[in-house]
Amino acid sequence: MAFFPLRTKKRGILSEQYAVIGYPISHSLSPRIHSAFGRACGIELTYRPILSLPDKFSSQVEMFRASGGRGLNVTIPFKVEAFHFATALTLRAQEAKAVNTLTLSGIQSVGDNTDGVGFIRDLELNARFSVEGKRVLILGAGGAARGILGPLADARPSGIWLSNRTPERAIDLAGSRSGVYVLPFDSLAGHEFDLVINASSSSLEGSDIAIPKGLFATGSLACDLMYARSASAWMIAAHHAGAAQIRDGLGMLIEQAAESFFVWHQIRPQTAPLLVQFAKELPCRDENGGWIPEEG
Repeated sequence: MAFFPLRTKKRGILSEQYAVIGYPISHSLSPRIHSAFGRACGIELTYRPILSLPDKFSSQVEMFRASGGRGLNVTIPFKVEAFHFATALTLRAQEAKAVNTLTLSGIQSVGDNTDGVGFIRDLELNARFSVEGKRVLILGAGGAARGILGPLADARPSGIWLSNRTPERAIDLAGSRSGVYVLPFDSLAGHEFDLVINASSSSLEGSDIAIPKGLFATGSLACDLMYARSASAWMIAAHHAGAAQIRDGLGMLIEQAAESFFVWHQIRPQTAPLLVQFAKELPCRDENGGWIPEEG
């Protein structure tokens, strides 16, 4: 699949080219988000989805670069491959060992990771939830958990516990980081947390994770890092298990996109208008991106 320059000329200015690459990719809201940011900030750009087969990532990136591409957002399943593809890495990408933002300049490819900062901003700005002093549980130890662990630790929780069906992955992710602990998946019962994050692939796969009673503390927040039009089975289970506030990954998606936009354009767009817009389009949403459980 070849890519050709899409430099639409408006008011004498050539539109800059950006894209999101993944497999699958048709569901992605990133083209709408970045196009809206461009309009709001007065920046001429084109932004499109690129579907890449798992073994074609590098060649697709190079074709996009050859067509005039300036930057790429990287989503499942290519964030680790993008980490190894990059010729230079920001500190955030080095810590996460994963890349979701590539800046293409000449033959250089600078890798960054905006997932973690996007997640924290969604918690603080949109959910109005402070991580400081809170007990945090992360379910899963893959790329999604890796992207948010560092920024979460920097937000000064009282502790972060990692729980994964394969304990070795959680142990590897925790490493020697202070304040990060491993809690076996079958030992969750009897523990209480203020923030519970589903960073596993259960929502993507459509499977469910059993949530033991008592897992959610009073005033707790449950976050599923995946996003979809409707609530995941995990979000519904979290509601029934007593979570006071529930979110999916929509707010994080918008906030990490704003950080990527800033990396590329040195302008930070406002994110609240998009949350309001999507709240009107998606069922059971409030204007801050939270999920409103249906009665019954």
